[in-house]
Amino acid sequence: MHQNDNINMCGLRKLFFCLSPHHSSRFLTIAYVSTAVSNMALQKEWLAKAEEIADQILRHGKHVLPTIARLCLISTFLEDGIRMWVQWSEQREYMDMSWGCGKFLATVFVLVNLIGQLGGCVMVIGRFRVTIACGVLFFIVVLQTFAYSILWDVQFLFRNLALIGALLLVLAESRVEGKSLFAGVPSLGDNKPKNYLQLTGRVLLAFMFITLLRFEFSFLQAAQDVLGSVLMVLVTIGYKTKLSALILVCLLGGLNFYHNAWWNIPSYKPLRDFLKYDFFQTLSVIGGLLMIVSLGPGGVSMDEHKKKW
Repeated sequence: MHQNDNINMCGLRKLFFCLSPHHSSRFLTIAYVSTAVSNMALQKEWLAKAEEIADQILRHGKHVLPTIARLCLISTFLEDGIRMWVQWSEQREYMDMSWGCGKFLATVFVLVNLIGQLGGCVMVIGRFRVTIACGVLFFIVVLQTFAYSILWDVQFLFRNLALIGALLLVLAESRVEGKSLFAGVPSLGDNKPKNYLQLTGRVLLAFMFITLLRFEFSFLQAAQDVLGSVLMVLVTIGYKTKLSALILVCLLGGLNFYHNAWWNIPSYKPLRDFLKYDFFQTLSVIGGLLMIVSLGPGGVSMDEHKKKW
């Protein structure tokens, strides 16, 4: 019995030693660190799986993705050009009443918008003189910004800036790599104009999401704002760019079809035209994001710099 008592006392001393404040804090710290490490490993595993799924989608759709991106991107110009044709008289009268410029200048404005937008869309889809087509569409965006007094409406101004960003991405996609001095040998240049076009396009696309932020006391709205903001920051700085842009495409697509369902509004209500305008502008920005998914972030991005670390 005496020997057993000694053993029990030794066990108690060891237990007391382990549970002393100094050592218990050490063990708690180790436990916290191990938990954090395991959580980080789990997050990396989920992130790797998500990137693998995104890569599979890109591999299967790499041939059609650029075309889908272009179709989405030109949708707002196509819709507006058709509207200029269908509502020729109404658009001309509106410009004449708004600016008092007379029938002739109002007609010229509608005609420039009609030909410029439809012609630019055909050229972008046909990949014919894409630089000129983007220049024409850029001019139309600037022209409408001043003509419709969008310059003083922050929400519409930000959406037009995002639209310009999407056009810059189309322009970047159309630029070919610099030719090498030797046939069959890739160029050693960084193709800086294309990289800066992609960077500017990514930054301008962020303005679209700013217009979707709603500061409401709702869990779903707050979660949407936080998730969208984080993803947009990642796209802007070019970190995990393709995955972030792909998730944003899904998020913006869902929000667009939910909030801008113009087809449910009767044609005689003015709300239908406003929702239609928002729907196709958002669809164009989605096209810009799909262009990022197809092209990647470019040379001026964290993803590219990570390769050099």
